[in-house]
Amino acid sequence: MPEVIFPGPEGRIEGRYHPQKDRDAPIAIVLHPHPQFGGTMNNRVVYNLHYAFYNMGFTVLRFNFRGVGRSQGEYDQGIGELSDAAAALDYLQSMNTNAKHCWVAGFSFGAWIGMQLLMRRPEITGFVSVAPPANMYDFSFLAPCPASGLIINGAADRVAPPADTSALVRKLHEQKGITITHEVVEGAGHFFEDTHMDTLTGSVNSYVKRRLTEGTR
Repeated sequence: MPEVIFPGPEGRIEGRYHPQKDRDAPIAIVLHPHPQFGGTMNNRVVYNLHYAFYNMGFTVLRFNFRGVGRSQGEYDQGIGELSDAAAALDYLQSMNTNAKHCWVAGFSFGAWIGMQLLMRRPEITGFVSVAPPANMYDFSFLAPCPASGLIINGAADRVAPPADTSALVRKLHEQKGITITHEVVEGAGHFFEDTHMDTLTGSVNSYVKRRLTEGTR
């Protein structure tokens, strides 16, 4: 899988780009956890999400936010990181102009950034938010949420408590025209240790495949 460097708002951004042979393949970007708490594109959840999408036939890009790894710039409270994600999507789209579907997946802080990107980019047809930190960040910008997606969290998550995630899902369920699927992995902590990772990727696989088969938005 080739390492790529592409231009971002604060200089170069480092990523890993995994293309399909099919020029019409759907595309997905995967966003990593908080840069100031050790989050990188090589986080185990992010890595497994990347390959889950690739194995479903997606061309996939994951990358380091500004100030992480070889990506230039400094942490910017989520504002700059959203711009980084937009630049990453621009890059991915420029390489795959025939893609019919565009997805965004994010873990923890990356889920918060991903949901904001969803609001800005109408071409995104689906999302996967893993352990969204609804206790730390305001998700009220999702009014209305423009696309259907999957929210998945661990029942034993102490970083992003399940009660806050459930409250977020309840608010999104009130919106018409979209379907928010919520799955809780019993016994899993924030990082889906041990066999919980297989449960996570299995849930993502079944959800995304169903959406692609249905051709729904």
